[in-house]
Amino acid sequence: MASSAPPAHKPKPLPFIYQFTAGAIAGVSEILCFYPLDVVKTRVQLDIGKSDGMVTVLRKIVAEEGFGRLYRGLAAPLMLEAPKRAVKFASNDFWGKTYMNLAGESKMTQSLSIATGMSAGATESFVVVPFELVKIKLQDKKSTFKGPLDVVKTVIAKDGVLGLYAGLEATFWRHVWWSGYTLCPHFTPEA
Repeated sequence: MASSAPPAHKPKPLPFIYQFTAGAIAGVSEILCFYPLDVVKTRVQLDIGKSDGMVTVLRKIVAEEGFGRLYRGLAAPLMLEAPKRAVKFASNDFWGKTYMNLAGESKMTQSLSIATGMSAGATESFVVVPFELVKIKLQDKKSTFKGPLDVVKTVIAKDGVLGLYAGLEATFWRHVWWSGYTLCPHFTPEA
């Protein structure tokens, strides 16, 4: 007598708001933990040829400017985290549906998944760039800006609204390639 096994239970995907909230909490936690390293990295990049290395730069910042300087410009990435996650998830969903419709597919394929991730990354880059510009301008040791809004006002007055998108090309390609990889489920050939 053959036994009939109950049908396999497939877990229901989490609703968007849970995914979004979890992503935002993870992102904010990452920012709070690693932001000082980002400040050090930016300083090393701005002082090309003059840097004594990461540990020395970290010590100098704390000794000469105080511990709080390691968190200067923190508001911009914190304000960015929730909209960035929302745009990434929403655009991934939008591009996935769009590409599946264009290709006449009812299920996501690996190539469609890669194109979807790359397009979501491209979309995300337009949200990210102004915030990164503000953050970097505030992290500079020579920065005289009073805060994030002062950076925005000054950049717009000097270079117009498009001035907030300085560095867009590099950020665009970084997000396209990274998101094409990370947002693509890792398909394995079926046996």
